[in-house]
Amino acid sequence: MDGDVAVGVKRGSDELNMYSSSPNSLAANGSDSKKQRLDESPPSRVLHIRKLPNEVSETEVIALGLPFGKVTNILMLKGKNQAFLELGTEEAAITMVNYYTAVTPQVRNTPVFIQYSNHKELKTDSALNQRAQAVLQAVSAVQDGGSPSSDPGALDLAPPPSPVLRIIIDNMFYPVTLDVLQQIFSKFGTVMKIITFTKNNQFQALLQFSDPVNAQQAKLSLDGQNIYNSCCTLRIDFSKLVNLNVKYNNDKSRDYTRPDLPSGDGETTNKDHSLLGTPSGALASYSSGGGYSSSLSLSQGGGTISPLSAAAAAAAAAGRVALSGSGVSGVLLASNLNEEMVTPQSLFTLFGVYGDVQRVKILYNKKDSALIQLSDGNQAQLAMSHLNGQKVYGKVMRVTLSKHQTVALPREGLDDQLLTKDFSGSPLHRFKKPGSKNFQNIFPPSATLHLSNIRDGVGEDDLRLLFSNSGATVKAFKFFQDRKMALIQMSSVEEAIQELMKLHNYDMGGNHHLKVSFSKSTI
Repeated sequence: MDGDVAVGVKRGSDELNMYSSSPNSLAANGSDSKKQRLDESPPSRVLHIRKLPNEVSETEVIALGLPFGKVTNILMLKGKNQAFLELGTEEAAITMVNYYTAVTPQVRNTPVFIQYSNHKELKTDSALNQRAQAVLQAVSAVQDGGSPSSDPGALDLAPPPSPVLRIIIDNMFYPVTLDVLQQIFSKFGTVMKIITFTKNNQFQALLQFSDPVNAQQAKLSLDGQNIYNSCCTLRIDFSKLVNLNVKYNNDKSRDYTRPDLPSGDGETTNKDHSLLGTPSGALASYSSGGGYSSSLSLSQGGGTISPLSAAAAAAAAAGRVALSGSGVSGVLLASNLNEEMVTPQSLFTLFGVYGDVQRVKILYNKKDSALIQLSDGNQAQLAMSHLNGQKVYGKVMRVTLSKHQTVALPREGLDDQLLTKDFSGSPLHRFKKPGSKNFQNIFPPSATLHLSNIRDGVGEDDLRLLFSNSGATVKAFKFFQDRKMALIQMSSVEEAIQELMKLHNYDMGGNHHLKVSFSKSTI
């Protein structure tokens, strides 16, 4: 191991001349000339990490690189709040830099900066930093599948006993689904099977990797992390089980190696796994900055994994970036709207798919733009991640976070064009009730709509006619067994968005208002 991994501090400072300026000159973006010089460094398997918080540990720095491949060396410059991390291959380093270009890496809730170093390898004196050596040898042993160092100062890393992890979610103020877990854990290796259940009023899951080493890496990096800001904390242990027996592929359990399994309701599951992530979990999806990379950021010391839900994960799959939720207001700015067609009510309905809209204001002097206030920053980010870039009434809508903290209501009598509407008391909010099933049915805009609360006696022809008369082309239709719910497929995502805006809460008579949402299924 010693011949393979050397850790510690530099023998001399001559190789660090380019970084010898004062810490102040390495502020967020640095001077333009310094930033340009750093950005132009060619790819290297040695990465330079700046702006680390005080008292950061070697473990926290290593964890930044762990998901991308073998970490072979580390050099901590604690006096400068910097570190150098050497990965096993240049390809792994490129993957890591590309990923952290899309998502700002955080250590202890502090953004850090990662770039290629001018050094092609780290030459270190391991005798001068035994703690770092012990930590890295322990991690490397786990990655190699060997026995970790017995040094008491090293991490507690026994050989991984099982490829199966038991996951408990504490402080679950927002729902966490099977798909969310797959998104998070597949970054560490091939996720083969997941079973979710509730025990002692806590959401729990069993998750099986293809290799115990991957389970160990995931446990090391994710235990104690939050999925949402300040809530949904992951508590991870090894399970006594070494293999999971999954009988059904549905929202509660899934075997990614057996897409042919039934869903448990008499039908085989849809074979379209586009929203479930790549079963391989390969880092290829990260190297381009695409795939799911946008919505996952590792942050240590009780930090957060940037907002992930089934929906946010799916949004990331579509290439939309979900940002970190800390300190974010609940107000969005939607622009490039079709001002002839869009109203406060229609925006309330559309954005209400992803959160409880409180107020909507179409701007008086710029009627193709509107401010939309949701209940909180997480809801705002969820809506933004799904709706930014969607085509609505022939125009590509842009959705960004607004600098406003609230949407002000006009003084009485001054809004003669009815451009502002207060929805804070609306009975149509989908997420007012904690634990509502609506939390688990948030999906990106799709051509297939899910219909519910269908009145008795209303048939397929009635619903096809309702949507056709509204201007849509109905491509397919399917009732659920109880005929209170159905799927209806439009000719395009744009058309489905428009139909949802028009027909959600449509009065079908007899106190039955049609509920419309996006579906992850196809017919």
